[in-house]
Amino acid sequence: MKNNFIQGLRDGMPIMAGYFAVSFSFGIMAVKGGLSVFQAAFISMTNMTSAGQFAGLQVIAAGGTVAELILTQLIINLRYALMSLSLSQKLSEGITFRQRLVIAFANTDEIFAVAMAHAGSLKFMYMVGLQILPILGWTAGTAIGAAAGSVLPAALTSALGVALYGMFIAVVVPAARRVRPVLATALLAVGFSCILYILHVSAGVSIILCTVAASAVMAFIRPLEGGMEE
Repeated sequence: MKNNFIQGLRDGMPIMAGYFAVSFSFGIMAVKGGLSVFQAAFISMTNMTSAGQFAGLQVIAAGGTVAELILTQLIINLRYALMSLSLSQKLSEGITFRQRLVIAFANTDEIFAVAMAHAGSLKFMYMVGLQILPILGWTAGTAIGAAAGSVLPAALTSALGVALYGMFIAVVVPAARRVRPVLATALLAVGFSCILYILHVSAGVSIILCTVAASAVMAFIRPLEGGMEE
């Protein structure tokens, strides 16, 4: 159990570093949007959704209604439902319902990718170790960014926002190089994303459609043979 937790901590360290950089930018934007340092940090501590938080911040800054905020979050974060369904198939049988709720809290894109690439079934303590550092990094980065935002140049804060995309690419590329179907799925998703961008489909809906379409095509062409342990 202890070894699983430590391994999770090790796997979560790179995610924590990336989250700190991106949430730093969110903290700066939150304060500029009229929120206090505490409010910005509390949002990050209780949400763990980068795209959802940035979109929600725009709604708050524009004086939008609660209904608009809820609808925005539903559309952007609906992909987490798909990811959770997939992740649940890889969890070990001994994980209880309450433990699943704990895991679901921080089932972000990057944590999901690392968890799915982990060999064998996922133990609860491994998932706790994997998620705890990114949660701390996301919250601390927001708080520090909100507190220091007024003294940093705009060029630096803009550059920090690219870190999350680079980190996610670093997670996906090794698996794509080892397994051809993973590479094909990623390329299909990129192709679908380009098409939907040309058609001016919103980012939240686009992510969901690309995920479902690419997964469905590859599931038909290259269905998984054997169990999850393979």
